[in-house]
Amino acid sequence: MQVFYNRTSFLQYIDSQKEQHKTIGFAPTMGALHAGHISLYEEAKKHNDIVISSIFVNPTQFNNPEDLEKYPRTVDDDIEKLENSKLVDAVYIPQVQDIYPDGMERKHYEFGGIENEMEGAARPGHFDGVGTVVEELFRQVKPDNAYFGEKDFQQLKIIEKLVEILNLDIQIHGVKIHRENNGLAMSSRNMRLSAAEKEASSVIYQTLKKVDDWFRVVSIPEIKNRVQEIFDRDDMALEYFLIADEETLKEADFFSEDKNYRAFIVVNVEQVRLIDNMHLK
Repeated sequence: MQVFYNRTSFLQYIDSQKEQHKTIGFAPTMGALHAGHISLYEEAKKHNDIVISSIFVNPTQFNNPEDLEKYPRTVDDDIEKLENSKLVDAVYIPQVQDIYPDGMERKHYEFGGIENEMEGAARPGHFDGVGTVVEELFRQVKPDNAYFGEKDFQQLKIIEKLVEILNLDIQIHGVKIHRENNGLAMSSRNMRLSAAEKEASSVIYQTLKKVDDWFRVVSIPEIKNRVQEIFDRDDMALEYFLIADEETLKEADFFSEDKNYRAFIVVNVEQVRLIDNMHLK
């Protein structure tokens, strides 16, 4: 596995692969890698000649400078995990100036409104920051296929829209949520949980499974009441729970037969914010 720390050497590598007409699979990350990230590369390996990873903590998608400062940076461990996976051919670890040569400005995109729902509602400009960094990485990596986890489902839909807006010849693939043994969605934030908190947090996945059972049998307002009652009893802070149309991400008040729905949940365990979602059958 080759490791590139600057844009110039990395672009030379990409050009050499393109000259050999190799297909490129790519999954960008902000580091603090876990098995969920590795599952992206497992999927990429099946369908591409070479697999590229990137590690870059993107400043323009953080609304709070303190969150940016606290974000875990474990580059040496990340490189070791990628090396041990035997899935990745090259990892790109750019400097800020490699991504933002003209200064750290985020572009503005019209994502059709999906950027204003859920995570975007409380974090104005967040998805502009995501779009800015992913567009630049796509232009440098030149992937044929790119892979994103469904845990950040709204982000996945944003990336799909980005490719459509920019008319990029890239196939976007959503990869199923990778879970701990107790069902907790894998996340870099899980390392901040104690063993007891991690075990208790299994209630998030168990709740989503109950919602899937209640779906189309119980009304949405009643489902929301039941979910709130679960977290009132569990003494965890439910930030939000909603059921939304998978295409528009707009919250649903009732079910339509011709639409697909997904349940979204955010729970705060002490100072750790955990997100999860589930497609409703």
